Amino acid sequence: MGGRRPDWEDEVSTVPRKKTRRKVQQPKLYKVLLHNDDYTTMEFVVYILMTVFHRSEADAVRIMLHVHHNGVGVAGVYPRDVAETRVAQVEALARQHEFPLRCSIEEA
Repeated sequence: MGGRRPDWEDEVSTVPRKKTRRKVQQPKLYKVLLHNDDYTTMEFVVYILMTVFHRSEADAVRIMLHVHHNGVGVAGVYPRDVAETRVAQVEALARQHEFPLRCSIEEA
Protein backbone atom coordinates (compact mmCIF):
# COMPACT_ATOMS: atom_id res chain seq x y z
CA MET A 1 0.00 0.00 0.00
CA GLY A 2 1.46 3.26 -0.93
CA GLY A 3 1.75 6.37 1.19
CA ARG A 4 -1.69 7.55 0.26
CA ARG A 5 -4.54 7.27 2.85
CA PRO A 6 -7.94 5.98 1.77
CA ASP A 7 -10.64 8.65 1.34
CA TRP A 8 -12.85 7.18 4.05
CA GLU A 9 -10.24 7.79 6.77
CA ASP A 10 -10.70 11.55 6.37
CA GLU A 11 -14.41 11.19 7.19
CA VAL A 12 -13.95 9.38 10.51
CA SER A 13 -14.06 11.69 13.49
CA THR A 14 -11.94 10.86 16.49
CA VAL A 15 -13.05 13.84 18.59
CA PRO A 16 -15.14 12.64 21.53
CA ARG A 17 -18.60 14.14 21.82
CA LYS A 18 -19.35 16.28 24.82
CA LYS A 19 -21.90 14.82 27.17
CA THR A 20 -24.78 17.17 27.63
CA ARG A 21 -26.67 17.13 30.85
CA ARG A 22 -30.35 17.69 30.57
CA LYS A 23 -32.09 19.22 33.51
CA VAL A 24 -35.25 17.35 34.33
CA GLN A 25 -38.00 19.89 34.73
CA GLN A 26 -40.30 19.35 37.64
CA PRO A 27 -43.97 19.39 36.64
CA LYS A 28 -46.00 22.43 37.57
CA LEU A 29 -47.90 21.96 40.77
CA TYR A 30 -51.57 22.73 41.36
CA LYS A 31 -53.49 23.35 44.57
CA VAL A 32 -56.69 21.37 45.02
CA LEU A 33 -59.20 23.68 46.69
CA LEU A 34 -62.30 22.74 48.65
CA HIS A 35 -65.08 25.34 48.71
CA ASN A 36 -67.47 25.86 51.61
CA ASP A 37 -71.22 25.52 51.15
CA ASP A 38 -74.24 25.49 53.46
CA TYR A 39 -75.23 21.86 52.86
CA THR A 40 -72.20 19.57 52.89
CA THR A 41 -71.62 18.25 56.39
CA MET A 42 -68.36 18.77 58.21
CA GLU A 43 -68.14 15.01 58.73
CA PHE A 44 -68.31 14.40 54.97
CA VAL A 45 -65.55 16.94 54.29
CA VAL A 46 -63.35 15.20 56.89
CA TYR A 47 -64.16 11.86 55.23
CA ILE A 48 -63.15 13.29 51.81
CA LEU A 49 -59.89 14.66 53.19
CA MET A 50 -59.02 11.35 54.82
CA THR A 51 -59.99 9.04 51.93
CA VAL A 52 -59.20 11.04 48.79
CA PHE A 53 -56.32 13.16 50.08
CA HIS A 54 -54.93 10.64 52.62
CA ARG A 55 -54.87 13.16 55.46
CA SER A 56 -54.76 12.14 59.11
CA GLU A 57 -57.93 12.76 61.07
CA ALA A 58 -56.33 15.71 62.90
CA ASP A 59 -55.18 17.31 59.61
CA ALA A 60 -58.55 16.66 58.01
CA VAL A 61 -60.40 18.38 60.86
CA ARG A 62 -57.99 21.33 60.76
CA ILE A 63 -58.43 21.77 56.98
CA MET A 64 -62.21 21.34 57.22
CA LEU A 65 -62.42 24.06 59.89
CA HIS A 66 -60.27 26.34 57.74
CA VAL A 67 -62.64 25.80 54.79
CA HIS A 68 -65.64 26.36 57.06
CA HIS A 69 -64.32 29.64 58.48
CA ASN A 70 -62.60 31.05 55.37
CA GLY A 71 -64.79 29.75 52.53
CA VAL A 72 -62.00 27.87 50.77
CA GLY A 73 -59.00 25.77 51.74
CA VAL A 74 -56.18 23.74 50.22
CA ALA A 75 -56.69 19.99 50.40
CA GLY A 76 -53.35 19.21 48.72
CA VAL A 77 -50.78 20.23 46.09
CA TYR A 78 -50.12 17.88 43.17
CA PRO A 79 -49.03 17.69 39.52
CA ARG A 80 -51.90 18.60 37.20
CA ASP A 81 -53.03 15.08 36.30
CA VAL A 82 -53.12 13.99 39.94
CA ALA A 83 -54.95 17.18 40.96
CA GLU A 84 -57.57 16.67 38.24
CA THR A 85 -58.05 13.05 39.30
CA ARG A 86 -58.57 14.08 42.94
CA VAL A 87 -61.13 16.72 41.90
CA ALA A 88 -63.02 14.10 39.87
CA GLN A 89 -62.98 11.70 42.84
CA VAL A 90 -64.32 14.38 45.21
CA GLU A 91 -67.07 15.39 42.79
CA ALA A 92 -68.10 11.76 42.23
CA LEU A 93 -68.27 11.03 45.97
CA ALA A 94 -70.16 14.27 46.63
CA ARG A 95 -72.75 13.42 43.94
CA GLN A 96 -73.04 9.87 45.26
CA HIS A 97 -73.81 11.23 48.75
CA GLU A 98 -75.98 14.07 47.36
CA PHE A 99 -73.79 16.91 48.57
CA PRO A 100 -73.02 20.04 46.50
CA LEU A 101 -69.35 20.09 47.58
CA ARG A 102 -67.24 22.00 45.06
CA CYS A 103 -63.61 21.31 44.40
CA SER A 104 -61.28 23.13 42.01
CA ILE A 105 -57.60 23.48 41.09
CA GLU A 106 -55.35 26.48 40.65
CA GLU A 107 -51.67 26.76 39.83
CA ALA A 108 -49.53 26.76 42.97
